[in-house]
Amino acid sequence: MIFFSNKNRPFDYGPYPLERLKRDVSVLASEASRPRVSRPEMVSQAAIAAKGPLSISLAKYHDIFRGLGKPETLPPRAPVPDDLHRRAVDIKGSAYFLDVSQVGICEIPENAWYAGVPQPAHTHAIAIVQAYGRVPEAENLAHPWCKDVEAEAAELRAYEVAIAVAEHIQAMGFNAKAHDRLTGDADLDRLSVMAGVALRDGERVFNPYLGEKYAVTVVTTDYALATDQPLHASAKRAKGLGYWLGIGGAVPGIEWNRRAKRRSDLGIFPMEQVDRVERPTTMIVDEEVPRVPKRAEFFERAVRGDLGAKAQVERNRFAFKHPFAKAMVSLIRSMVPHQGGEVAPMVPGYEDPAANARAIKSLSYFLGSEITGICEVPRYAWYSHGKEGNEITPYHKYAVVMLIDQGYETMEGASGDDYISGAQSMRAYMRGAENAGIMGDMLRQLGFSSRSQTNADSDVLHIPVTLWAGLGELSRIGEVILNPFIGPRLKTVVLTTDMPLEVDKPVDFGLQYFCDNCHKCARECPCDAISWGDKLMFNGYEMWKPDVERCARYRVTNPKGLACGRCMKTCPLNKVVTWQGPIMTRIASWFGVNQRWAKPILVPIAVWLDDFLRNGVRNPVKKWWLDLEIIDGASVIPPKGVNQRDLNLDHKIDPAAQKMAYYPANVMPAGNKMSPEPVDRKAAMKAREVLETPAQARARVKSGKPKPAHYTATPPLAEKEGERVEVSTAIWDKR
Repeated sequence: MIFFSNKNRPFDYGPYPLERLKRDVSVLASEASRPRVSRPEMVSQAAIAAKGPLSISLAKYHDIFRGLGKPETLPPRAPVPDDLHRRAVDIKGSAYFLDVSQVGICEIPENAWYAGVPQPAHTHAIAIVQAYGRVPEAENLAHPWCKDVEAEAAELRAYEVAIAVAEHIQAMGFNAKAHDRLTGDADLDRLSVMAGVALRDGERVFNPYLGEKYAVTVVTTDYALATDQPLHASAKRAKGLGYWLGIGGAVPGIEWNRRAKRRSDLGIFPMEQVDRVERPTTMIVDEEVPRVPKRAEFFERAVRGDLGAKAQVERNRFAFKHPFAKAMVSLIRSMVPHQGGEVAPMVPGYEDPAANARAIKSLSYFLGSEITGICEVPRYAWYSHGKEGNEITPYHKYAVVMLIDQGYETMEGASGDDYISGAQSMRAYMRGAENAGIMGDMLRQLGFSSRSQTNADSDVLHIPVTLWAGLGELSRIGEVILNPFIGPRLKTVVLTTDMPLEVDKPVDFGLQYFCDNCHKCARECPCDAISWGDKLMFNGYEMWKPDVERCARYRVTNPKGLACGRCMKTCPLNKVVTWQGPIMTRIASWFGVNQRWAKPILVPIAVWLDDFLRNGVRNPVKKWWLDLEIIDGASVIPPKGVNQRDLNLDHKIDPAAQKMAYYPANVMPAGNKMSPEPVDRKAAMKAREVLETPAQARARVKSGKPKPAHYTATPPLAEKEGERVEVSTAIWDKR
């Protein structure tokens, strides 16, 4: 951090310095002796509707989540540690990993259950606190959407996390239940006070850092955990000098203050400082880029059996064979049926594209997105055929593209391909689906056709719209976009719509030069799928084309972890560059974005220094999760062990000798072919001979010569062949 490093701060402490506050054990007795209270009355549909369209959408998603976390049976109990503190680290870490503000744990007294409800045999409560989002300025069109629903939005976020934590505990074989204020069975205020995340002043309950601008949910369980002590009354003066400076490695108060002062449609990262250009920094020959089917994606090819029996079996579980990763699958799947819907008659007042764009961005940040951009959807960004083999006709003009961070501190504790990697994808997919789903539902109420395009069900490719929306540049990692402030540590969700919107321009922050002089991701890739050589032209794009077959095979069949994110973990741009990050990192980031003339001097130094400082090595202080693998429905100690990678400094491949396979459009399976089509790797390696260099492509286009034959996608079959393999828990992990 700018004043105090958080390198040695355990992740389960959270972003606020709760550990520095005085505690008072006597509060336990006083809270336990308070009489039971009754569950609050449900809010009427009329009252929800009176608050506006966002209120209706939030209530809809809250109801969707209320149907989750209720398994008929539990699996056998996992071999969890006997150490109650280690258990608590895992549970608190899982909640903080999902970006809640604070977490506390307590034992449950008898009077903490609402009056008249059946009392389960639960012994412990996990109180989850979520701060309110920032309401847009009064002149912003999003202000009336958000101004009266801060509590509802925060509670939905907290409840989403409570469901995930409860299902995590259930996947380990213990009983657990998530409780919100209106349909839960537990006294949330009492338990939050006992768990040390709130104070009571008479009948008023408040948080020492957030005041009353927060929501709370609770998970009750029979899973025994180490508990926290209640706060002492002196905690009401928590915002002292230590808070503002971030003593102990917590997020400093000056960073929270900086975020609160930025214009709501700008978000917390200064994307407005990044140079804007007319076209992406990697060449795209727009008229030559083929529309491709979902059938061509290698995770989809694994499902269909194209990569063999082992990959087909493992594809069904590869990203969620850990109990916490699996816990988010039901949330993701529950939102798929609601990605589109009926459109109401148009509401007047939304004719200004610029005002609409500002409002949509502010709303995305209010709901929890990291960075948002807008573009028109190019023709080639629409899949030609969906996962069922049906032809897709483009139907919306604009794309609202949102980046969701995958969690820097957790990545610091991981190898990138161990047992938390899949959960890093799931957390981003879950949050993205919720944000885009709510936004789409609200826009349809206003009369604008809209659909959320998520990892589970998308009709658009995310990479082209992310480039055109100005959220990053293509990197050496290949089909991965890097953002100047969160690097490659991101997933995307897209909302397509016909609401008139002002679009953003692509960005140029010098990444092409940086990646041209850095090979760290290629060096650290465990399957040598990232190119050591120069850029090529692939299906109309200029890129460092990866060997996607090799990458997909490793991620699907990784025997000692879930999927893989080694490239993200080890990238020198995987940093924290807000005021909670190290001062030298912030300075380097500022120079990289604002003083690009210095890159020839600074890039070689930065690349060398990144290794010298051992960036990319695991930090055991940040490892909060338990290494477990779900096999035949039960969580067990991973039988083949866990990947323990750090840096592989001596690894190097001659680009000319690197054996890369390429599958251009003309050898992709037909979009409506459901039966297996085994890959021909030998032919794919030979395909390198027909790929152009960017210089050759420019010369060809300039001379007016036709596009290469391999840019023409395999035509669909006259009749669909075979049926799609149904995978009940499949999550389409697009990187």
